[in-house]
Amino acid sequence: MEVEHLLEEIHAEVRACTACRLHQARKNAVPGEGPATAKILFIGEGPGFHEDQQGRPFVGAAGRFLDELLSSNGLSRSAVFITNLVKCRPPGNRDPQPDELEACTSRFLERQIQAINPKVIVTLGRFSMARYFPNAKISQIHGRAKTVNGRLIVPMFHPAAALHQPSLRQEVEKDFAKLPELVSRAEGMDPPETEAKDDPEQLSLF
Repeated sequence: MEVEHLLEEIHAEVRACTACRLHQARKNAVPGEGPATAKILFIGEGPGFHEDQQGRPFVGAAGRFLDELLSSNGLSRSAVFITNLVKCRPPGNRDPQPDELEACTSRFLERQIQAINPKVIVTLGRFSMARYFPNAKISQIHGRAKTVNGRLIVPMFHPAAALHQPSLRQEVEKDFAKLPELVSRAEGMDPPETEAKDDPEQLSLF
C-alpha cells in the first residue's frame, strides 16, 4: 500500500476511534498532517481548543509560533509532518493519562512513524520527550539529538512553553536553528529501520 493511502487509512481510524475516554468530549479528532515524504516529524502532546475545533494540529498561538520557527530556518509547514501523542483533546487541556497515551500511541503514532519513516523526529514538550527519554529533564537535554534505529530524535521545548515563559524563547529559537544541519547529518546515516519499533534502550549520543 502506498504511504499516502496508508496514512489516510490511519487517519480515518483516528477520526472514528472510541478506544479511550477522550473521544467522549471531542468535537474533532486530530490525526496530524503533512506529506508522506516528510523528513522531519514533530510530536506534540495533544490537541488544544483550536485544534479540537478545526481537526488540525498546532493551529492556535503555539502553532503560529511553530510556523514562525520553521520559516526562520528555511523550513515550511508543508514540508514537515506534525502530530501529537494523543489525537483527541484532553478535557480542560489536562495532562493525558497513561492509558490514553498507550491507546493512542500503540494504535496510531507508531504506525504513522513507520509509514512516514522520517529522518528526524522532534519531540515537543516533556510528554513526547518521555517516549524516548523516559527519565530525563527537558531543561537539561533540549536541543541535543540522539540516535535510535538510524533516526535522529531531538527533544525540544513545546512552543507554548516559550509563549508562557518568554525567558525560554531564545532557547527554543536556538534549538530550531539546529534543524537544517541535523537533517543534513541524518541524510548521511543508514536508513531508519522500518520494521523495528523505536526502542528507547537503543539510544546513544549522536
